[in-house]
Amino acid sequence: MSLKQAVDFRNRLKRGEVVFGTFCKTTSPEMIECIGYSGFDFCIIDQEHGPVGMETLQNLTRAAELSGVCPIVRSASIDELGIAHPLDAGVAGVQVPQINSLDQALRVVRYSRFYPQGSRGVCRFVRAAQFSNLQRDKYFLESNESLVILQLEAMAMDSYEEIARLPTIDVFFIGPYDISQAVGKTGQIESPEVQTVVRSIISLVKKYNKAVGIFCDTPNQVEHWVNCGVQYIAYSVDLGLFLEKCKTMVQQLKSLRLSR
Repeated sequence: MSLKQAVDFRNRLKRGEVVFGTFCKTTSPEMIECIGYSGFDFCIIDQEHGPVGMETLQNLTRAAELSGVCPIVRSASIDELGIAHPLDAGVAGVQVPQINSLDQALRVVRYSRFYPQGSRGVCRFVRAAQFSNLQRDKYFLESNESLVILQLEAMAMDSYEEIARLPTIDVFFIGPYDISQAVGKTGQIESPEVQTVVRSIISLVKKYNKAVGIFCDTPNQVEHWVNCGVQYIAYSVDLGLFLEKCKTMVQQLKSLRLSR
């Protein structure tokens, strides 16, 4: 079950392990299975910038569980349903974008937890509760173990300091592309201005012994940020990885044809 995956995943982070995943914009369970069989630790099913709806999400979550990859959803919004619906589908955790204030962070915790930790809407006839087959007290207790990941994507260092003190956040995920826009260097994620902000956020979060995550799209970026203490690496996007592999293969095939 995904909730067991959540506990195991959290323990790995607490031990200081580095984990690797990728963003998923696909609606194909087969693609999710391949991501799992390839050895990725987690996949981020993207409802913010992807087309995945609730019916599809349940099948993608099943595929993730089957292939051993930890299913996390990047929610479409910070509202209650945007957070609760993926958890009802049985994902291991939610990754919520554009968190810029303590109030927003507290709302995420409240919407992702049942009483006494929060006020998530209660329904046991959902996949996460085995459609009411799971004993109710066990369901409520286990559900409160789901992962909570917040995306930090702005110039809000004072707020991040307050948020980093919260004990209920598992990963603080840095969005370098949004930060590049915030500093007026849109898309230039390796510019000195962006790098300075990212390093400042890493130092702030690590001061409170919390796990830090980041998006990378080159191996050099991965090496750099892991050496800076980042543990949760979201490497590229499933469709981008597939596209790059296809382009490489086409170039090789055309080269073979031209050499005849």
